[in-house]
Amino acid sequence: MSGWWKYLDERTRREVDADVLRDRRLPAVRSVREALRPLGVGLHEAEGVVRARYEALGDRVQHTPPDPLDLPSLAARAAALPGRVAAVEALWDGDTVHDWFVLLVAVLDSPEGEGHLATVHRRSDGPPLGVTATEAGQALADHLCVPFHFASPDLPDDDAPRWRTTRRSVEDP
Repeated sequence: MSGWWKYLDERTRREVDADVLRDRRLPAVRSVREALRPLGVGLHEAEGVVRARYEALGDRVQHTPPDPLDLPSLAARAAALPGRVAAVEALWDGDTVHDWFVLLVAVLDSPEGEGHLATVHRRSDGPPLGVTATEAGQALADHLCVPFHFASPDLPDDDAPRWRTTRRSVEDP
């Protein structure tokens, strides 16, 4: 158990444990960090406190299942969006808790914007993350008869060019 836990008041402990039990890691880290900031506790230490709570609460944690990546589930999510899907795009993102992950989004026209389809996390027993995201995204794009774009499938790059940006640069020489 992290030594910082004993410095939290009872209300904050209950809030952190409630968040951990619901697998809400980031709000739990935020609560620990805010409560212990006056003691000089930073993000790394707050994550350690929450990691220790996950271990202490063990099987009681209701882990969030991964987003479904099968074609019927993705197609249903795309159909529920408020606009016409112009493309399917995969984007790298990451944080200190989950490491790198890939977001699958539908790029919308009319109204212009995008809609979240799924978050693809690394699975220890599966193919590389980029491969999993590419397979799911390409299958949906093929199903919808739209382009699929993943600027950097082999290496995490959260600054890779977006589909709309590359499309505009081709249209406007």
